[in-house]
Amino acid sequence: MSIAQHISTILSQLKSSSAKLIAVTKTRSIEELKSTYEAGILDFGENRVQEMVEKQSQLPPDIRWHQIGHLQTNKVKYIAPFVHLIHSVDSFKLLKEINAQGKKLGRIIPCLFQMYIAQEESKFGLDQNELLSILSSPEFAELQHIKIIGLMGMASFTENEAQIVAEFSSLHDIFIELQTNKTGYSTGLVEWKELSMGMSGDFLIAAKLGSTMVRVGSAIYGARS
Repeated sequence: MSIAQHISTILSQLKSSSAKLIAVTKTRSIEELKSTYEAGILDFGENRVQEMVEKQSQLPPDIRWHQIGHLQTNKVKYIAPFVHLIHSVDSFKLLKEINAQGKKLGRIIPCLFQMYIAQEESKFGLDQNELLSILSSPEFAELQHIKIIGLMGMASFTENEAQIVAEFSSLHDIFIELQTNKTGYSTGLVEWKELSMGMSGDFLIAAKLGSTMVRVGSAIYGARS
């Protein structure tokens, strides 16, 4: 099957949900990205800053670039001029650096807080107490060049579907709680509208459990060589 056919299949599987497809393009060639764009996908997810910057300069300007991998503070400046959404904010330090770069550029950079929901040490993210601590900080309310628009999370890499369901459900519960209970934290620029969860192996489960963005790579392009 071609890239376009894989994309068509995935979009039809997502039809009954509210989840948007983010094509995970890390390590994929410019030709593969062009095929993805020609299939109508404008949302591209990259893990590595250098790779995103190189590809962004070679591809159409209407592509929406999503930083989905762990982001170091010293790399923010390279993607700040054009990044559409940073999914992986996992510390207040990182958030403040994104705000500082946004201020320099005169733009507001949309962000998601990455939550730690998996049973794996290798995953990054905040727990609920850390999230609430950031949201209730007076310093958070002063950030004028970031906008928090939701949460992101990664389930454990496991065959155990019940565990994946439990992890995604826990993230969805936190998301709904934030949407409905706005007391207890400083306002700042916040709108709880996006829930980024689900990858190639579990995106259909995530879509059923309320994900608004699924990050899919190998189901489009095949296994990474």
